[in-house]
Amino acid sequence: MKTYFAKSSEIRKQWVLIDADGVVLGRLASVIATRLRGKHRPNYTPHLDCGDNVIVINAGKVKVTGNKRRDAVFHWHTDYPGGLKTRTIGQRLDGRFPERVLVKAVERMITRNPLGRQQMRNLRVYPGPSHPHEAQQPATLDVAAMNPKNKRSA
Repeated sequence: MKTYFAKSSEIRKQWVLIDADGVVLGRLASVIATRLRGKHRPNYTPHLDCGDNVIVINAGKVKVTGNKRRDAVFHWHTDYPGGLKTRTIGQRLDGRFPERVLVKAVERMITRNPLGRQQMRNLRVYPGPSHPHEAQQPATLDVAAMNPKNKRSA
């Protein structure tokens, strides 16, 4: 029996809209990563970009559980002496670009190679409720209803 590999001409990409309001960050990121890679499809092929185009709205209202809002820290270095910078997830979510927290969480679940960078280009994240992709008629994916643990109200 032969293993089936889809060809790039057979891949049909869809547009998916996800509302991140009140959804737990890690659970949402894993669903998005699965959609971007195409692992939810029966014709998944590891070496091709067979995932969907994902639009995420209300990314600034994503929730984190426990004390992660205060304790989980992003580090980066400016390449200058003494240039180590840190920001907590709470500071990032309350800051100027809250959607970058979700983008980083998804990026770290995607493979780190040229295919992963190509798949990350299919992700569009917006901090508010509006997006400019109405013409693509995206199908709505309700991540909060998939599992009761996915949504937090407090």
